[in-house]
Amino acid sequence: MAEPLILALDQGTTSTRAILFAGGQALAEAARPLQQFYPADGWVEHDADEIFEASVAVLREALETAGRRAEDIAAVGITNQRETVVVWDKASGRPIHRAIVWQDRRTADVCERLREDGHEPRLTEITGLLVDPYFSGTKIAWLLDHVSGARDAAARGELLAGTIDTWLIWKLTGGRAHVTDATNASRTLLFDIRAQAWSEEMGQMLRVPLSLMPEVRDCAGLFGETEPRILGTPVPIAGVAGDQQAALMGQGCIHRGQMKATYGTGCFMLINTGEHAPASRSRLLTTVAARVGGRTTYAVEGAIFIAGAAIQWLNEQLAVPNGPRGVLDLAATARDDHGVVLVPAFTGLGAPWWDPDARGAVIGLTRDSGLAEICQAALDASALQTRDLLEAMRADAPHVFEAGVELRIDGGMSRSPWFSQRLADLTGVRVCRATYQETTALGAALFAGLGVGVYRDLEAAAAARPATEGLEPAMPLHRREAAYARWLDAVGRVRTS
Repeated sequence: MAEPLILALDQGTTSTRAILFAGGQALAEAARPLQQFYPADGWVEHDADEIFEASVAVLREALETAGRRAEDIAAVGITNQRETVVVWDKASGRPIHRAIVWQDRRTADVCERLREDGHEPRLTEITGLLVDPYFSGTKIAWLLDHVSGARDAAARGELLAGTIDTWLIWKLTGGRAHVTDATNASRTLLFDIRAQAWSEEMGQMLRVPLSLMPEVRDCAGLFGETEPRILGTPVPIAGVAGDQQAALMGQGCIHRGQMKATYGTGCFMLINTGEHAPASRSRLLTTVAARVGGRTTYAVEGAIFIAGAAIQWLNEQLAVPNGPRGVLDLAATARDDHGVVLVPAFTGLGAPWWDPDARGAVIGLTRDSGLAEICQAALDASALQTRDLLEAMRADAPHVFEAGVELRIDGGMSRSPWFSQRLADLTGVRVCRATYQETTALGAALFAGLGVGVYRDLEAAAAARPATEGLEPAMPLHRREAAYARWLDAVGRVRTS
């Protein structure tokens, strides 16, 4: 009997992609780039209508490429760029403004006032997050305050709000479903992650009427059906998760102590902490990992701002030729123990340092240092920042490290066997490299399959992922610890707080 087909929609920051899966294997895909708007310094916006139109286009194209029809599809799964928000008119379905993207910093002054007024400890206690423009809540308040008539319209019940998953579901179902899942809700600054409900206290603190917010559901289950005009016949939307939580699922990290890191422009690293939501002492984020069958599991998350972006910087600013491959080839030729450290704090330092005013530096140059050593130091920086996060996670949730750990990795940098081995060497943990890179879309497909009974439980869904390649640390302990000591010294030199 043929494997049921699941269509995954992966709506990201720079592109929108659809992938058709059967039994965890990709059959066809389609993608569209997404236009970026930068109306002011630190502001980043997307056209929500463009996102929807591109989503419909790639869903149709993936089906066409595979030679399949909507009648063949068991379910659609959706994963999305988290924290990006849309506010729209309930009657017309038109956004009142472009979507404000997770990268946007326009509410930095509001966040600073919240911190100065002493609100951050309580906000962190309820939401698991920090006060930062990164998250959705202050973005929604900004839209209500700066779009003419928006706050009054919200009070009259004329507006709806949501992250990109909510917007897409509302549009795909013809306005019949205003819903989200628990992982996306947990990134808004408005959701009580332990009570699993919108927080009136947070809504009042951030000045966001909770009447705007969608119903929160499990990651696997029926969210609605696509309108017949979308794909030709109604198809159930049965799985939803934010991109990093979808990747956690796509990497099979369903048990306490399992963790993954995605190496793209930056790096997002999550460790599953089971049904315990630890309060971070290291300024990491406590977030929902998944909610299935009414059971919530949590994760501790850390973000590295610059990972693959350091390779791009070497190509563009230091003229290293041949793209990422040129950087990797040069890095592999660097002499041993050269002592060069690159701290890629181009936009500040992320977790666990959280220093937005820190700036990058290259430290330890000698007369015989060259591009090879700088390239290796740039790649090592991703591995050493990963160790920073490992140490912070070990401090926050020591119980999940009891039986040892392995780090499951995906993303562009993980395609390099050299970098993957270097990561194992500098962190001292076993690294498992995904042989299939689109783990975010795969996670959405697995949640959707679970939602319609293709998989009987989480174990069966996680077992559908492709095999991984394991790499053991090979660097001598004294060299690893010396490299980390040099890194900590360099970080200390660039920190401002």
